[in-house]
Amino acid sequence: MHVRWQRININVNDHTQRHILCDSQERDREYAARVRKVNQGTDRRRFFEVQGFSQCKRDLPICFVAAAENDRNPTMNCLQNLSISSSLPLRSFKCRQRKPEFQPCKLVIRNFTDLHRRSSVKAVSGSISSVEISGAEVDDAEEKEAKEEKEEKEEKEEKSEIYSQNMTEAMGAVLTYRHELGMNYNFICPDLIVGSCLQTREDVDKLRSIGVKTIFCLQQDPDLEYFGVDIGAIIEYTRTFDDIEHLRAQIRDFDAFDLRLRLPAVVSKLHKAINQNGGVTYIHCTAGLGRAPAVALAYMFWVQGYTLNEALELLLSKRPCFPKIDAIKSSTADILSGFKKKPITLSWEDDQCSIVEVSGLDIGWGQRVLLKFDKERGVWILNKELAEGLYEYKYIIDGQWRCNETEPVTPPNKDGHVNNFIQVDGDDDPSSERAIVRGRLTGDDPELTNEERSKIKQFLEACPDEN
Repeated sequence: MHVRWQRININVNDHTQRHILCDSQERDREYAARVRKVNQGTDRRRFFEVQGFSQCKRDLPICFVAAAENDRNPTMNCLQNLSISSSLPLRSFKCRQRKPEFQPCKLVIRNFTDLHRRSSVKAVSGSISSVEISGAEVDDAEEKEAKEEKEEKEEKEEKSEIYSQNMTEAMGAVLTYRHELGMNYNFICPDLIVGSCLQTREDVDKLRSIGVKTIFCLQQDPDLEYFGVDIGAIIEYTRTFDDIEHLRAQIRDFDAFDLRLRLPAVVSKLHKAINQNGGVTYIHCTAGLGRAPAVALAYMFWVQGYTLNEALELLLSKRPCFPKIDAIKSSTADILSGFKKKPITLSWEDDQCSIVEVSGLDIGWGQRVLLKFDKERGVWILNKELAEGLYEYKYIIDGQWRCNETEPVTPPNKDGHVNNFIQVDGDDDPSSERAIVRGRLTGDDPELTNEERSKIKQFLEACPDEN
């Protein structure tokens, strides 16, 4: 009888093959007894050197399993269900009258951290009894994970597409925002950035790395919820640093009138934060295309000394966007002269439609108000009070956005969009000092005198702080 040695290769995955040394104490003792019986006087050290072993306790690159040739079904306490890839015959050697000092070799498994497939290893009495690798289960899990990632990506893209369509309709310009691409921004001035919303805590780290000291958020809670932004986590993370501050000053999206009303309080809060924190300021809304650039423009116009047109030209040279300039003009005039309200009437002649709504005006493009049908006249009517200023609006007839050709229409913008508009004048006497001031500040090229800018700064500093 002679001893046969077999080499076992274990296929861990498609890319990796590991050689595992498998021995157990029980099998070692059985093997040693056979060797002594069959080959008395064998030089054990030479025997292992011939087979590729230098030390029995050394981490070896291959696995040898000894079995007597007349053992047809040897029982081994080692890895099961593994194919034998090669067989090495026992080489002849000379015998010496020396009793071998056999030291059992324990199981060694190396480099399992880079496995791409899942395996289940069961260990008993210091040795591994089985390894279970289910390729089918792994493939199913990977396929499920890939499917979920694809669905999540498609959902984000769909939300971005819907938001971009709403923004285009509301702003009167073709604007696109891709939330799934992450935060984007542009330096308008060395100390002033306009951009899109933060999405994760890592965005705070990015802004700190470029010197941002104040994060100024204009979003409302529904804006954040729509894209699943956890504003609480972002604020809490920002508070762990003493060199950056996160502030909120909410303005309703797609609402020029709310922008007009909110600008004084919002810019007041911004002005105070910049004076306190210094450094770079990051102003953002959701997409960074409407509210954020408008607030930046108002700050540049009221505080930094730009004319409105100079500030707008600089802004557009840095970041394509569509701020509501008329809202800034009207808000400027409101600070310096106050504002009055006057009643207005809108109408739509069509007795065949079932629902007539209007959007824009002082309610914003994200809101709609119903017109009432006058059966005697066959006309849809809206009576409303508006503060003095210029308002754009559009009718929605049975769900279709349309302009009324019998009412004033804005010139087409660069994208060809037009809206109805109405100019509300608060003074009956156009020659009054108040009317002249408002006319100048809401004109094509408004400029502030030094005295007017000083009054605005005093107003901003005296404005009550918001929570």
